[in-house]
Amino acid sequence: MTDMTITRRGLIFGAGAVSVAALAGCNNGVGSNGAAQIDARVDATQSFLFANYPGTQDLASRAAGVLYMPLMTEAGFGIGGAFGRGALQIQGATVDYYSAAKGSFGLQIGAQQYAHALFFMTPEALEQFRRSSGWAASGDVRYATPEQGASIGKETTELDPVIALVFGQQGLIAGATLSGVKYTRIIP
Repeated sequence: MTDMTITRRGLIFGAGAVSVAALAGCNNGVGSNGAAQIDARVDATQSFLFANYPGTQDLASRAAGVLYMPLMTEAGFGIGGAFGRGALQIQGATVDYYSAAKGSFGLQIGAQQYAHALFFMTPEALEQFRRSSGWAASGDVRYATPEQGASIGKETTELDPVIALVFGQQGLIAGATLSGVKYTRIIP
Protein backbone atom coordinates (compact mmCIF):
# COMPACT_ATOMS: atom_id res chain seq x y z
CA MET A 1 0.00 0.00 0.00
CA THR A 2 2.86 2.38 0.78
CA ASP A 3 4.49 1.72 -2.59
CA MET A 4 1.20 2.57 -4.33
CA THR A 5 0.96 5.91 -2.43
CA ILE A 6 4.54 6.86 -3.28
CA THR A 7 3.91 6.04 -6.91
CA ARG A 8 0.76 8.20 -7.00
CA ARG A 9 2.57 11.11 -5.34
CA GLY A 10 5.45 10.71 -7.75
CA LEU A 11 3.01 10.63 -10.66
CA ILE A 12 1.14 13.70 -9.42
CA PHE A 13 4.40 15.56 -8.74
CA GLY A 14 5.79 14.58 -12.15
CA ALA A 15 2.60 15.64 -13.95
CA GLY A 16 2.65 18.96 -12.08
CA ALA A 17 6.29 19.58 -13.01
CA VAL A 18 5.61 18.78 -16.66
CA SER A 19 2.56 21.10 -16.66
CA VAL A 20 4.55 23.99 -15.19
CA ALA A 21 7.35 23.46 -17.71
CA ALA A 22 4.87 23.34 -20.59
CA LEU A 23 3.15 26.53 -19.45
CA ALA A 24 6.48 28.30 -19.01
CA GLY A 25 7.47 27.27 -22.51
CA CYS A 26 4.26 28.66 -23.98
CA ASN A 27 5.11 32.24 -23.01
CA ASN A 28 8.79 32.47 -23.88
CA GLY A 29 8.20 33.56 -27.47
CA VAL A 30 10.47 30.92 -29.01
CA GLY A 31 8.87 29.59 -32.17
CA SER A 32 5.56 31.36 -31.62
CA ASN A 33 3.66 33.95 -33.61
CA GLY A 34 2.61 35.79 -30.42
CA ALA A 35 3.92 39.18 -31.56
CA ALA A 36 2.12 38.97 -34.90
CA GLN A 37 -1.11 38.01 -33.15
CA ILE A 38 -0.84 40.87 -30.67
CA ASP A 39 0.03 43.33 -33.48
CA ALA A 40 -3.05 42.26 -35.48
CA ARG A 41 -5.30 42.69 -32.45
CA VAL A 42 -3.76 46.07 -31.62
CA ASP A 43 -4.29 47.30 -35.20
CA ALA A 44 -7.95 46.21 -35.10
CA THR A 45 -8.43 47.80 -31.68
CA GLN A 46 -6.84 51.07 -32.79
CA SER A 47 -9.04 51.17 -35.91
CA PHE A 48 -12.16 50.52 -33.81
CA LEU A 49 -11.15 53.16 -31.27
CA PHE A 50 -10.44 55.86 -33.86
CA ALA A 51 -13.59 55.07 -35.88
CA ASN A 52 -15.95 55.05 -32.90
CA TYR A 53 -14.31 57.72 -30.75
CA PRO A 54 -12.76 60.21 -33.21
CA GLY A 55 -11.28 62.45 -30.49
CA THR A 56 -8.97 59.61 -29.52
CA GLN A 57 -7.03 59.96 -32.77
CA ASP A 58 -6.11 63.52 -31.82
CA LEU A 59 -5.29 62.38 -28.30
CA ALA A 60 -3.03 59.60 -29.62
CA SER A 61 -1.21 62.04 -31.89
CA ARG A 62 -0.44 64.29 -28.89
CA ALA A 63 0.55 61.41 -26.57
CA ALA A 64 4.17 60.46 -25.96
CA GLY A 65 3.04 56.83 -26.28
CA VAL A 66 -0.09 54.66 -26.19
CA LEU A 67 -0.48 51.21 -24.66
CA TYR A 68 -3.24 49.28 -26.43
CA MET A 69 -4.68 46.28 -24.60
CA PRO A 70 -7.06 44.77 -27.18
CA LEU A 71 -8.53 41.96 -25.10
CA MET A 72 -8.78 41.80 -21.32
CA THR A 73 -10.67 38.80 -20.01
CA GLU A 74 -12.05 39.13 -16.49
CA ALA A 75 -13.92 36.56 -14.41
CA GLY A 76 -14.91 36.35 -10.81
CA PHE A 77 -16.87 34.38 -8.28
CA GLY A 78 -15.90 35.92 -4.95
CA ILE A 79 -12.26 35.87 -6.05
CA GLY A 80 -11.64 37.29 -9.49
CA GLY A 81 -8.94 38.09 -11.94
CA ALA A 82 -8.26 39.54 -15.35
CA PHE A 83 -5.52 39.05 -17.92
CA GLY A 84 -4.61 40.44 -21.31
CA ARG A 85 -1.70 41.22 -23.62
CA GLY A 86 -1.03 44.29 -25.71
CA ALA A 87 1.54 46.59 -27.25
CA LEU A 88 3.07 49.97 -26.51
CA GLN A 89 3.30 52.25 -29.52
CA ILE A 90 5.38 55.39 -29.82
CA GLN A 91 4.64 57.55 -32.86
CA GLY A 92 2.58 54.69 -34.32
CA ALA A 93 5.34 52.05 -34.08
CA THR A 94 5.28 49.13 -31.64
CA VAL A 95 8.24 49.31 -29.26
CA ASP A 96 7.32 46.82 -26.49
CA TYR A 97 4.77 44.19 -25.56
CA TYR A 98 3.03 44.00 -22.20
CA SER A 99 0.79 41.73 -20.20
CA ALA A 100 -1.77 43.08 -17.78
CA ALA A 101 -2.97 41.13 -14.75
CA LYS A 102 -5.48 42.01 -12.06
CA GLY A 103 -6.71 40.20 -8.97
CA SER A 104 -9.77 41.07 -6.93
CA PHE A 105 -11.72 39.83 -3.96
CA GLY A 106 -15.25 40.70 -2.91
CA LEU A 107 -18.86 40.49 -3.95
CA GLN A 108 -18.59 39.59 -7.62
CA ILE A 109 -19.84 36.99 -10.03
CA GLY A 110 -19.61 36.77 -13.79
CA ALA A 111 -17.24 37.28 -16.67
CA GLN A 112 -16.53 39.96 -19.23
CA GLN A 113 -14.12 41.04 -21.91
CA TYR A 114 -13.07 44.57 -22.71
CA ALA A 115 -10.32 46.60 -24.33
CA HIS A 116 -8.49 49.60 -22.99
CA ALA A 117 -5.87 52.11 -23.99
CA LEU A 118 -3.49 54.11 -21.82
CA PHE A 119 -2.43 57.43 -23.32
CA PHE A 120 0.87 58.61 -21.80
CA MET A 121 0.59 62.36 -22.20
CA THR A 122 4.02 63.34 -20.91
CA PRO A 123 7.45 61.93 -21.75
CA GLU A 124 8.08 61.55 -18.01
CA ALA A 125 5.00 59.37 -17.50
CA LEU A 126 5.99 57.21 -20.47
CA GLU A 127 9.58 56.89 -19.22
CA GLN A 128 8.40 55.94 -15.73
CA PHE A 129 6.14 53.26 -17.23
CA ARG A 130 8.87 51.81 -19.45
CA ARG A 131 11.53 51.77 -16.71
CA SER A 132 9.41 50.07 -14.08
CA SER A 133 9.67 46.32 -13.61
CA GLY A 134 5.91 46.18 -13.09
CA TRP A 135 3.78 49.32 -13.34
CA ALA A 136 0.39 49.43 -11.61
CA ALA A 137 -2.46 51.74 -12.57
CA SER A 138 -2.96 54.17 -9.69
CA GLY A 139 -4.29 57.55 -8.70
CA ASP A 140 -2.34 59.45 -11.36
CA VAL A 141 -4.46 57.86 -14.10
CA ARG A 142 -7.39 59.92 -15.36
CA TYR A 143 -10.27 57.77 -16.60
CA ALA A 144 -12.29 58.82 -19.61
CA THR A 145 -15.60 57.20 -20.40
CA PRO A 146 -16.49 55.96 -23.89
CA GLU A 147 -19.14 58.69 -24.03
CA GLN A 148 -16.32 61.25 -23.76
CA GLY A 149 -14.35 59.48 -26.48
CA ALA A 150 -15.68 61.66 -29.30
CA SER A 151 -14.45 64.86 -27.67
CA ILE A 152 -11.66 63.75 -25.36
CA GLY A 153 -8.87 64.81 -27.69
CA LYS A 154 -10.18 68.36 -27.87
CA GLU A 155 -11.42 68.76 -24.29
CA THR A 156 -8.18 67.80 -22.60
CA THR A 157 -6.58 71.18 -22.08
CA GLU A 158 -4.80 70.29 -18.85
CA LEU A 159 -2.50 67.38 -19.54
CA ASP A 160 -2.93 64.53 -17.14
CA PRO A 161 0.11 62.25 -17.07
CA VAL A 162 -1.89 59.17 -18.11
CA ILE A 163 -5.40 58.99 -19.58
CA ALA A 164 -7.15 55.61 -19.64
CA LEU A 165 -10.11 54.68 -21.82
CA VAL A 166 -11.97 51.40 -21.22
CA PHE A 167 -14.24 50.40 -24.10
CA GLY A 168 -15.86 47.49 -25.95
CA GLN A 169 -17.21 45.80 -22.83
CA GLN A 170 -19.08 42.54 -23.31
CA GLY A 171 -20.17 40.20 -20.59
CA LEU A 172 -21.98 39.87 -17.31
CA ILE A 173 -19.89 41.89 -14.83
CA ALA A 174 -21.06 45.48 -14.49
CA GLY A 175 -18.28 47.98 -15.04
CA ALA A 176 -14.58 47.63 -15.67
CA THR A 177 -11.84 49.62 -14.00
CA LEU A 178 -8.10 49.46 -14.23
CA SER A 179 -7.48 49.89 -10.52
CA GLY A 180 -5.06 47.25 -9.37
CA VAL A 181 -4.01 46.24 -12.89
CA LYS A 182 -0.29 45.49 -13.09
CA TYR A 183 1.52 45.83 -16.43
CA THR A 184 4.66 43.81 -17.13
CA ARG A 185 6.88 43.85 -20.21
CA ILE A 186 6.85 40.50 -22.04
CA ILE A 187 8.46 38.78 -24.99
CA PRO A 188 5.50 37.24 -26.86
